[in-house]
Amino acid sequence: MACDEYKDLMMGYLDNELSAEQQQHLKEHLSACRECAGELEEFKKLKQITENVTLVEPEDRLWQQYWDGIYNRVERSIGWIIFSVAAILLTIYGGFKAIEAIITDPTVGLLLKIAMLALLVGLAILFVSVLRERIFFWSKDRYKDVRR
Repeated sequence: MACDEYKDLMMGYLDNELSAEQQQHLKEHLSACRECAGELEEFKKLKQITENVTLVEPEDRLWQQYWDGIYNRVERSIGWIIFSVAAILLTIYGGFKAIEAIITDPTVGLLLKIAMLALLVGLAILFVSVLRERIFFWSKDRYKDVRR
């Protein structure tokens, strides 16, 4: 076995979770490997420290401040989402109306009309591409469940 495999057994050894055979293999390795023996001592110190740690229950005032902060963030987030969606919809509507006016205007040249349609098709392709990429990376993001 390599040292890495023994290192995986060390915490199990300290928690008395290893079989007798695994304990014997680990003890034999520790007697021959100073690096692993030193690491086991570090694990022992770490276990002692963590066993002595106690959690302190926060005061009710702190919990109230915490929940007030969450409510404020949720309210602001919802407000910004609604505002952003409305701004996007109004911009899209105004843009389509402007483009419609240019395309239906008989005084505007054919080249400008083709350029406007190409612009719209290009924007649509870019939008779909970015949206697809965002959805793909969001679904594959390993850290999406990590709280900030």
